[in-house]
Amino acid sequence: MTFSRYPLLLAALVGTLTLTACQNPQVPTIRFDRQVNYGDAKGVELVTNEFGSTDLQMIAEKMTGSLLETGIFQGRPTVTISTVKNKTSEYIDTTNVMHSIQTALVKSGKVRFVRSINEMQAGVDELQRQNQSGLYKQNSTAKIGNMTAARYSMEGELTSIVKQTAGTKDVYYKFTLKLFDVEEGTIEWQDEKEIRKTTRR
Repeated sequence: MTFSRYPLLLAALVGTLTLTACQNPQVPTIRFDRQVNYGDAKGVELVTNEFGSTDLQMIAEKMTGSLLETGIFQGRPTVTISTVKNKTSEYIDTTNVMHSIQTALVKSGKVRFVRSINEMQAGVDELQRQNQSGLYKQNSTAKIGNMTAARYSMEGELTSIVKQTAGTKDVYYKFTLKLFDVEEGTIEWQDEKEIRKTTRR
């Protein structure tokens, strides 16, 4: 039997094979040989002497404990986070440090945080959306002018000193945190945490 004598059968067979190939494309499977393991998030991190997760945790624990020991938060006062300056030569997300401090303080139940400068625009946008869009019942909208102001403002600063020789690198970090009375402008509390990390070849 030769397909040249049956042109219609040949065309149908080719079409079927083409359709089958389109419906079942051969997608290559990519496999990775790396093994991924979960580690202890609280474990000491000693990969490099750059600022790391252990440093962040030590700072947050020291600042939170020191603040709560003062008894300054009687009556659950309101606090806002102001500037957090990074004066080191590294890129460090200092906001992350403040978030850890804020989380611990909120969980203590002794302080209330109001929106920071960086977070304020989102709050303003939500108020405007509720009051100006015409989409909401008037008795259910959050009223403009009722935000609670901060009694205290929290400001932080991270600095470092780096010393290096042919075989040794020494990095000294200091994190300073201050709590200001917004109305009076006075420093009501201040503490600092020092960290030194040395690497030898």
